[in-house]
Amino acid sequence: MDLLTGLNHLTLAVHDVEKSFRFYVDLLGAEPHARWDAGAYLSIGDLWLCLSLDLTRQPDTAPDYTHYAFSTDNFSVTAARLRNAGVHEWKVNQSKGDSLYLQDPDGHRLEIHAGDLTARLAACRIAPYTGMVFFESNEETMCTTANA
Repeated sequence: MDLLTGLNHLTLAVHDVEKSFRFYVDLLGAEPHARWDAGAYLSIGDLWLCLSLDLTRQPDTAPDYTHYAFSTDNFSVTAARLRNAGVHEWKVNQSKGDSLYLQDPDGHRLEIHAGDLTARLAACRIAPYTGMVFFESNEETMCTTANA
């Protein structure tokens, strides 16, 4: 029995609701559903996105890889639009597939990615990461290739 069935929603703490609302709606094309003084409800595809006012929020400067990835149907157009808007890119893409790593006005790390898990797994089967193990039908399949 699966206890979890998927991602229900994503809530981002924001320092300026108006600025973040404009970023997600005007620049990323999120659909607005409700807005109030301390937050907003948006959607991006099937994702319910909540912006929640938190005056203690400071742009994230931690050097970890935590980020939120969104899909796009036209990577080149989306990436050009975001770069033309002057978004801050926090990482250069080094993985399989097209990705643009950017930050929102509160420093949340985002990724715009072309592709899906199936495509990523197919690429990894050709060139697996070091020590990569694949799980199929509840069985582990160990890769012996030592590619990074």
